Amino acid sequence: MHVNFIRSMKKTIIALLFAAFLMSGCANEFNRLYKSQDMAYKYEAAKQYFALGKYQQAATLLQDVVTSQKGRNNAQESLYMLGMALYNNKDYEAASATFKKYFSSYPKGYFAEQASFNIGESLYESAPEPRLDQTPTIGAITAYQNFMDYFPDSRYREMAQQRLFELQDRLVMKEFLSAQLYYNLGGYFGNINNGTESNYESCIITAQNALKSYPYSPMRERFSELIMKSKYYLAKNSSEEKKVERYRDAEDECYAFINEFPESKQVTLATEYIAKCKKYTRGAE
Repeated sequence: MHVNFIRSMKKTIIALLFAAFLMSGCANEFNRLYKSQDMAYKYEAAKQYFALGKYQQAATLLQDVVTSQKGRNNAQESLYMLGMALYNNKDYEAASATFKKYFSSYPKGYFAEQASFNIGESLYESAPEPRLDQTPTIGAITAYQNFMDYFPDSRYREMAQQRLFELQDRLVMKEFLSAQLYYNLGGYFGNINNGTESNYESCIITAQNALKSYPYSPMRERFSELIMKSKYYLAKNSSEEKKVERYRDAEDECYAFINEFPESKQVTLATEYIAKCKKYTRGAE
């Protein structure tokens, strides 16, 4: 018991000395510590840096420590701590890779659940706004889905599910912005009367694909509105041999819109389009 007490006191004293040393913030001392080959000493220093919120210094030291700790008792803790240091330092790409490495190395490890969840969290933090490339968003969605499969009863499940909905909404918004851009471009850069693909057709295809992928999206009405408008203007600007068929298609789309969204503010517009379509299609009968 006396021996254990002495050991405990030694650990406390060492921890206090580390804290005092690290609080001094001396760059020269950090460089000396970084170059040290005493990995136990470096590991304790990394933990102190982490505890003090100095995540850059902690991550720098842990990069060396992780390699030296393979197969040892502290291997799991040092690798997970490195992931957390990178995450707290907002180096989300590196954090995600580190958490992936932890989970693949220790799928039943002490920090496996948190590491799996934090893969998604890291990618979630790096996901860009909807107009930009959504590769990190897709990666985050996959990570959260994997997490819920691995840990269906996790206390983090509800948060993962909320993140999934949010990220899916971001993908939906990207598709909507793409469809809207095609609609706004209209006949530009693709003259309908020259028989080339028009931007209205691209808008229709983009919006229809989005509705297939996300049938319960709250953006459904807005996608349907773009499809309806695009079909009308596609017909209006078509060559004579295509007008009748396209006006009929636009008319059907307007009726479908009214049936699905009878309370929409765009019902009046849909009704106007129907009347204009009928003038042409009836004249062709």
